Amino acid sequence: MNYSTNQENKYRVNAYFDGQNLFHSAKECFGYTFPNYDPIKLTKALIKNNPERTLKKIHFYTGIHKADKNPLWHRFWTNKLLGLRNAGVDVFTRELKYDDSRGREKGIDVRIALDLVRGYRIGLYDVAIIFSQDSDLEEAINEIYDIKKNMANPRWVKLECAYPCVDKSHRGLNKTDWIKIDKELYEQCLDSKDYFFTTTKQTKLHLK
Repeated sequence: MNYSTNQENKYRVNAYFDGQNLFHSAKECFGYTFPNYDPIKLTKALIKNNPERTLKKIHFYTGIHKADKNPLWHRFWTNKLLGLRNAGVDVFTRELKYDDSRGREKGIDVRIALDLVRGYRIGLYDVAIIFSQDSDLEEAINEIYDIKKNMANPRWVKLECAYPCVDKSHRGLNKTDWIKIDKELYEQCLDSKDYFFTTTKQTKLHLK
């Protein structure tokens, strides 16, 4: 993916997905019991009506069960992540840490924060869409604005938080523009593939 200056003078968009956070938010709002969203469809749906934007990269982050601890979910994520990688998505995973056989995600929010800050520092994006409501990421958001403030020639940036929403109790991250994903939009961006029980060769797709 080319991160050089956009010759069309469009705002370069990078999307950052916290896979588990988005899943649990969708489960709470819409009742879905597994991560049935398509990150590429979701990102494209949010920018398709803005001709001044161009999608440059999607980053996806999730913890994953060990095969011997939970083979069903290990198979699901192995297959889904293979499809995302083949489609050009930048995927980062960590094995879950286990406490009394229950898997817990560690380090995912830290990696998202590092990538967000690094991405702005070296100029990878103009717009970052963050698909997460994890308040731990607000420290990274503050850091980005601090970097901008201390630049000799501050570089324009917009940070957005996209999240499932059914009422006013659902909130995005502080110091971001909030993009509320309703059920109608979410269901337009479902991934229909069966990742639990099939292992098929994924057709290579492209973000553009």
